[in-house]
Amino acid sequence: MRRIGMALFALMLVLLAACAAAQETAAKPETMPRIRVQLTRLGLDRMAELRLDGPTTAQGDARLLLPEDSRISLELREGRIVLFAGSLHLDMGQEVTFYQHGGKGLRFTEGGNRYPGNLTVTVEQDTLRAILSVPLEAYLPGCVAYEMNDSFPLEALKAQAVCARTYALSHMDRSKRYDVVDTANDQVFRGIDDSYANVARAVSETAGIVGIWNGKLAQCWYSASNGGQTELPEHLWQLQQKYGCYRMDDDPYDLANPESAVRRAVVRKDAKDLDGTLQRMIAEAAAGELKRQGYPARADAFRVERVISMAAEAPRYAQPSRLYTKLTLTAEGSARKVIELKETDAEAGDTPQYAYGDWEKLEGQLTVTLPLFPELTSALGLRMNGGMDNELITLVETKEAFYIEARRYGHGVGMSQRGAQQMAARHGKNFTEILSFYYPGMELRRIAYAAEEAVTPPPYLAASPVPSASPTPRPTLMPVSTPLPKGAYLASVEGIGEDSTLNLRGGPSLSSEIILRLYPHQLLAVLETTADGQWAHVKTDAAEGYVMLSYLEKAEQ
Repeated sequence: MRRIGMALFALMLVLLAACAAAQETAAKPETMPRIRVQLTRLGLDRMAELRLDGPTTAQGDARLLLPEDSRISLELREGRIVLFAGSLHLDMGQEVTFYQHGGKGLRFTEGGNRYPGNLTVTVEQDTLRAILSVPLEAYLPGCVAYEMNDSFPLEALKAQAVCARTYALSHMDRSKRYDVVDTANDQVFRGIDDSYANVARAVSETAGIVGIWNGKLAQCWYSASNGGQTELPEHLWQLQQKYGCYRMDDDPYDLANPESAVRRAVVRKDAKDLDGTLQRMIAEAAAGELKRQGYPARADAFRVERVISMAAEAPRYAQPSRLYTKLTLTAEGSARKVIELKETDAEAGDTPQYAYGDWEKLEGQLTVTLPLFPELTSALGLRMNGGMDNELITLVETKEAFYIEARRYGHGVGMSQRGAQQMAARHGKNFTEILSFYYPGMELRRIAYAAEEAVTPPPYLAASPVPSASPTPRPTLMPVSTPLPKGAYLASVEGIGEDSTLNLRGGPSLSSEIILRLYPHQLLAVLETTADGQWAHVKTDAAEGYVMLSYLEKAEQ
């Protein structure tokens, strides 16, 4: 018995130790994930200019450590990436990654937003492609600021931060080269503007909070404005499953926000200045009645004299959907009969020519039903969402006219950003109340992440760095002999910084080959300018090519 008791005691200790280890393992937070963002908005094409805010290792076919505040250029030459850093010209191959070591990031333009994380630039189809790998919480300020903006109420920004965080995590896919793009096709991302204090606070105060539905990350779709009614995702996209955290419901907050997008068209009751497309569609829809009264079913033989009534009808989906697809219109009109059909050569494709009699008032009223999408909404200037054809159409009648109004900017699924703005600013709702309104089946959960370990430069590079991108002594400026050719004049390079250069190209185009780089105050003989006034054909005693005229200043002779 004593042996059995001791064995049980030993087993209990093992179990307790295992439980403690399991609890310790479960409590240990995971490292914050990195979101890989394909940077398409920058339009890099064949060149990129970068400024590094901190020490950075560039790794490609060559490897070098670049010091803080380096200014570098990447150019695509003969299918390979060439890195220019001060006096260095390095062939980096077809892919180069910039690993940042504790700095704030890199910038693509002087004074532009910073991009934290590691940047990989590759050659794809003779173009530079860039993917930024950035820690999740560092990604969010560059997204929230441009999906909304820093002037939005704090609680609306918090709701946006939770949606953006959930969306990014739910779209991570390591089988692909990137997770999201930097446009509205996923979420807008433009890098970090450190002056946006409200955005930074919203991200910080919701750190790690995500939406959960059915035990998994929710699909937090959102749009700019739903037009006053939320939409269901299954109505827009071919989905494998239905999402219970969405509903179709009226959104009084979006509807009441004066900043929600609205487009209007006016149809006067006296039919004055009636849109030509609407006139033609009415004539085509009334063809049967026109023939019955003895008139030709032709648009040029019919005109609307007065609009009696209009109504939006036939919702695309079941109640309570207000996505109307048809416009029913009652009008009075007049028509005219053909009195002569002039002879034309049908074989030659000539259009028949008609001669008409006088206009005659039609009997009674015409009632026609017209499709709203896509032709009529396009003609009336009501479309906001391209081929979605999902604008919510309403009508307002006054004594003189009917006003056709279109609302909904975006797909309308999930949170309306304008609705969230109104809820926070006018009704004092916090971010949890905003999210529960737009995602009624979703719960919020906070995920704890451990900070990433700092990445340090390779010791052999840090201990004995290769030549850096720091400024090198400037070469002697090239001479320009006089007298100049007839019609030419002297100009100097003055429109750039003292530590910068101006590209001398082989032709008057940004895609033309760079012959060499001109330094500030370099004198040039301007031989001629292009017809568009954008480029100057210039030469020195050592080189000849084209530069952008805006960077030149006429010199005194």
